[in-house]
Amino acid sequence: MKTLENDVDILAQYVATFEKLGDLRALTSARDITEEVVKSFIQGTIELTWKEWRPQAYQTEASELHKFYQALGLLGRGSTRFPPLYETLILSYRWSEVDLGKYRLLANEFSSDLLPLLGCIRKAESLFSILISNGYWQFGRAECDDFDPVCFDFRHRQKNGDCRIVRIDHEDILCRSLIREVEELAPNFRSLVLDTIQRANSL
Repeated sequence: MKTLENDVDILAQYVATFEKLGDLRALTSARDITEEVVKSFIQGTIELTWKEWRPQAYQTEASELHKFYQALGLLGRGSTRFPPLYETLILSYRWSEVDLGKYRLLANEFSSDLLPLLGCIRKAESLFSILISNGYWQFGRAECDDFDPVCFDFRHRQKNGDCRIVRIDHEDILCRSLIREVEELAPNFRSLVLDTIQRANSL
């Protein structure tokens, strides 16, 4: 296994796991995928048109991150920032939604800005509003056809700016407006990334 010396190296190996762990096919837009669409597809009542994709390195202007935070209603500093490694990821690469085994990473589709990612995060507005009001910010979903959001826990900020990664029951949110953590996937985003790399390298 190659030694991981810095964040650039870590993210390059992380993005390389997408092809090892994930099925690099997606709908024309990841925002087309809803729980109802998935259920209909499984039942065989609709057909979906898929495209093949590959993650691409693409350097987004840092100023777009500020606009992204503004659109999410965040100041983008201190306890209202995403983990630094995640910030670097979304500014450096573009990808479609990908299943990485223990979780799915929301799409950050190709664009000169971060609006596609914003659309994925805010896709279900009721889910979004309840999560953020309780200190959680979604960046992924549970594996397979499970729609539980995978989130950064902004309530427990670590000294390096990172935070816990948790899976939250989506039915409790939508049906009862309650937050129930199903599990902690990793103590922080960096650990989640390194674990993903390790799992891919063990195949």
